[in-house]
Amino acid sequence: MSSKAPEDQYDAAPFVPERGGLPALRKAAAECRGCPLHLAATQTVFGAGNTDARVMLIGEQPGDQEDRQGKPFVGPAGKLLDKALAEAGIDPAEAYVTNAVKHFKFTQAEPRKRRIHKAPSLREMTACGPWLAAELAVVEPELIVVLGATAGKALLGSSFRVTEVRGTVLEREIHGRSERLVPTVHPSSVLRADDRESAYRGLVSDLETAARVLS
Repeated sequence: MSSKAPEDQYDAAPFVPERGGLPALRKAAAECRGCPLHLAATQTVFGAGNTDARVMLIGEQPGDQEDRQGKPFVGPAGKLLDKALAEAGIDPAEAYVTNAVKHFKFTQAEPRKRRIHKAPSLREMTACGPWLAAELAVVEPELIVVLGATAGKALLGSSFRVTEVRGTVLEREIHGRSERLVPTVHPSSVLRADDRESAYRGLVSDLETAARVLS
């Protein structure tokens, strides 16, 4: 048996329950110490939605507001995503939303100690993979919308480039299941864009592709 602390193992698998559905997963994830990110984060931010969701949207990781509130996509990027989904013809209330990584990774900015998002490493994404696999197995969505490069790499490997495949329908084997995926940019990138309106229209266009698949 290893003498390492759980977070030094970089593997969430020992914390994932074998049965119990989403409530059991959410409860167990709150105690996850599968990587060091749990040490600085306020709390685990697990996925939200129900087991009947036809579409699962997967982002990178919780942001500052998500970390404080314990819910995914409740900050500015989440509000923009809800607006884009509705405009594309997908009811946000009918979707399951989650992240590839369940804890907020950040650096502290001086002098106000503002928490600045920092992208998770491949090792951290891999460590958190068992949670995402468990969510997919329970929800069994008809379609996965991949939000941004980090989520794409977590699902499809390090060679994934969102700019090359955004707005297209992919079929891949993911965690032992045949999945259909539509990649697009993360909504936070729209908020950072110089031409925000053009970036937003591009996001809506990609989500319209997802809506057509679901229809």
